[in-house]
Amino acid sequence: MPAAGAAPVRRLGIDVGGTKCLAVVLDETGAVVGEERRPTPHGPQAIVDAIVALVDECRPFTSIGVGVPGLVTRAGVLRAAPNLVDTTDFHVREMLGERLGVAVEVDNDATCAAVAEWTFGAARGSSDFVLVTLGTGIGGGIVAGGALQRGANGFTGEIGHMVVDPHGPPCPCGRNGCWERYASGSGLGRLAREVAGEGRLVRVVELAGGDVAAVRGEHVQAAAAEGDAAALAVINDYARWVALGLVNLTNILDPQMFVLGGGLATAGEMYLAPILRWMTQLLYAPELRPHPQVVFAEWGERAGAVGAALLPTVR
Repeated sequence: MPAAGAAPVRRLGIDVGGTKCLAVVLDETGAVVGEERRPTPHGPQAIVDAIVALVDECRPFTSIGVGVPGLVTRAGVLRAAPNLVDTTDFHVREMLGERLGVAVEVDNDATCAAVAEWTFGAARGSSDFVLVTLGTGIGGGIVAGGALQRGANGFTGEIGHMVVDPHGPPCPCGRNGCWERYASGSGLGRLAREVAGEGRLVRVVELAGGDVAAVRGEHVQAAAAEGDAAALAVINDYARWVALGLVNLTNILDPQMFVLGGGLATAGEMYLAPILRWMTQLLYAPELRPHPQVVFAEWGERAGAVGAALLPTVR
């Protein structure tokens, strides 16, 4: 609780996504006491304008943090972001500091989401976990030995660009066969369209309005929820790709748990059993080691903004 006479704690966090900017205000308990959003515009100056407008709508605040997607340096410079147009070498912290006249913490959006789940979410009490966001792409946030990992340059957690098939489909990063081409939400849709093109996903195509090209992950989920065998087979194949990446991360990091977030986490129970089954098959020496726990994120779409608000409290 704030001291007598002190202003109440109001931590402001803003998550800049590919389509929207979401702002939340937290009180000292971590409860969301304010929320605003705006569409994400194109270009650094327009994005700064949108953030400043959100800040003005959320005043007063006692601290501010911002999460952005892509390679974010320790100095708060966004070096590259595949889902934000014309944002190479975007000096986010400097530009916002000049406009707002206050210190602004800036970090990767998935790292922010990890902070949210670690502090007030599914990873409370864990000293070693990996946050995996399964959305349009795959992002990651890593806590090891009780410390948030940022790496030498601030780029830790770009796990979606781990290559799992060098002969696989092209990735926006310029390489082929990145994990996110298979295990993201868009990856599920791609796997489904391949099968649908062979005439093996009749119900899924029906749900997509009869157009194979329109098939998305949500159509597969809906058909699988109805018990459609072909859709369940695609879910199983997708779960194998998810598990492959989790196993690779397990061999490298030996985490206590994985926290799965992003859009697919809303239907998480559908994926959990096949992911765990494939992890047992793919893990090195599975019978001789503890297996990491796999849980689902609790903050949903707010995770990045909540974690951004908490950045000033994390070192």
